Amino acid sequence: MYTRTGAHHLALTPDTNQSFYREVDEELRKERIGTVWSRYGLWILAALAVLIAAGVGYSLWHSAQVKQAAQESEVLDKVITDLGAGQEKTVAPQLTTLKASDSAGYRAAALLTEADLALSKGNPAAAAAAFGRIAADTSLPQPYRDLALVRQTAAEFDTVSPAVVIARLTPLARPGNPWFGSAGELVGAAYLKQGKPERAAPLFAAIAKDDSVPETIRARTVQMAGTLGVDAITDTDRTGAGPAAATNTGPAVPAPTRN
Repeated sequence: MYTRTGAHHLALTPDTNQSFYREVDEELRKERIGTVWSRYGLWILAALAVLIAAGVGYSLWHSAQVKQAAQESEVLDKVITDLGAGQEKTVAPQLTTLKASDSAGYRAAALLTEADLALSKGNPAAAAAAFGRIAADTSLPQPYRDLALVRQTAAEFDTVSPAVVIARLTPLARPGNPWFGSAGELVGAAYLKQGKPERAAPLFAAIAKDDSVPETIRARTVQMAGTLGVDAITDTDRTGAGPAAATNTGPAVPAPTRN
């Protein structure tokens, strides 16, 4: 015979038992959370404060970077405008500003411009030295360093041996390289100085047929290849749309330009 207590115990259904256990578990969780908060609440708040501060700090830093880049872009535009107007004396302070930039691209642009100014003033030795420093500066992006090497070699073309020119620029004088036209033109001219037209002609022809090379360089290399007995005029060029417009006026050492 069951007692009243026993009957009440048997009257608890599984669902009732589960509800009871859930309530107990919830109370234990609350107690556990309260214990954790009482022990580590200040640390949690401090961590949240650090995360919020870091997010705000990054946002401010990013905004400052964007603003600085916009300002430096305006300075560079001013340099280009002044140089185009022949006002070379006014750009020195602007170049000094850009050389102190956190952006490697703006620094490189300022340094290359300074070196070009030395060249335009009739001081190829100083220009070559400046270009050489840029080419050796590993903090600058490789395309700028490669351009500096091309410009250095152009400035020194008459004072260094053809072998030096070929050794320096052959890695850049390949189709697909951004400086293929400028570097290849100098390498071809160096081959001519060595008395090796058979090496120069196909290189000039390859440059002339490369649509990625600037039109002025392609026009010159069409002339050079034609003078050396290689037809570098493509079918498109024959219609007047390409560098075929240039006429063969005889051999000439190409004047180096930026590619």
